[in-house]
Amino acid sequence: MRRREFIKALGATAAGWPLGAGAQTRLDELRKETTSPPAPGRPAALTKSQSDALDTYNNAVIDFKSILDQRRAQINSKQALPNLPGQALYLARINMMSAYKDLTDALPSKIGRPNKFGIPPAYFDADSEPLIDEYRHLFDVMEAPPANAQNSDTPFKDVVDLGSAISRAKGLDATNAEAAGRISLGLFFAETNGKQNVGNARSNAYKGSLQTGPSEDRFGQKKWAAIKNSITGFDPALSARDDVEEARVGNLDHRLNHWTAVRDALAGAHADLFPQIPAIVETLRDPIDQMKLFELIQIIPTPTRAALKSDNLTNYRISDPRIMGYLRNNSIFTFGRADRAKTTATLREILDAMWLFNSKFERALFKYNEIGARR
Repeated sequence: MRRREFIKALGATAAGWPLGAGAQTRLDELRKETTSPPAPGRPAALTKSQSDALDTYNNAVIDFKSILDQRRAQINSKQALPNLPGQALYLARINMMSAYKDLTDALPSKIGRPNKFGIPPAYFDADSEPLIDEYRHLFDVMEAPPANAQNSDTPFKDVVDLGSAISRAKGLDATNAEAAGRISLGLFFAETNGKQNVGNARSNAYKGSLQTGPSEDRFGQKKWAAIKNSITGFDPALSARDDVEEARVGNLDHRLNHWTAVRDALAGAHADLFPQIPAIVETLRDPIDQMKLFELIQIIPTPTRAALKSDNLTNYRISDPRIMGYLRNNSIFTFGRADRAKTTATLREILDAMWLFNSKFERALFKYNEIGARR
């Protein structure tokens, strides 16, 4: 209203129409209000780019809520779900967080309070926490283990024991073998949030406690067989447990038995790198960084192995667009235009960008310490 008054008064003045004393005073007031900075607490007018960023974010929130509601309705009414039912949810979540990062880049004042997930506030509005809670609940339903899955009563201890035993078979001493067990538990949480025998709502190929494909599991079985006798020599109890689980799984997919799924995944993808743990621990002192490095073996195995062979692990640089794409598909450099514009990154930058894994690895450390206390 004041803006219209101001324009009208200016028009009268420009046309040469005389203004009374009161009108002239009001014009002076309006001119001052229009040209002065906004008073404290009054939001400044948004630029077009800021307004567009706000609209984009608001629409992304609406879209995310819409797909959440759709999946919830389908599940509650026991409708058949589409193929890869989690993919649309995942993309909508990524889009919401990306839009929020673009908004806070354009309008830093929109950066709000910390959130319970530990996500940097520039990437996530804490008011959206209920949406992420529902997202996780839906994935729990969509990725529930099949009826014939074979659970373990001690799933966390199993992972630690297997990681430690495999590393000892590869020549590590007891201290570094414990680090291998701790790292292995981190992988379990990174891949499945610490849930055993789960499916995968975004892939038809991967399943189980460490999310492996069929060929990876078969390769892991062969690698385990090659070290089994060595493990029997220093840990006959673990070897006996393995015999029980092997008989139990029989002809069933090994990925549907927690023990054999973890065993085969660690033996196949990580066992040959366990001997490098002393050097890795020396370079990466933070246990969470160590877990992140081995998680990268799951995501981008070839470049990560190359980095480990280099003279400078943390400064090893990755520039292959295909590899950068794999990182983005795993929530690394994927939120907002600035992140997605990156065409190259050092390993240190990649580890730092894996902040979405932090809470999972922190839970793994907590659980690992619990296991150690019971020992």
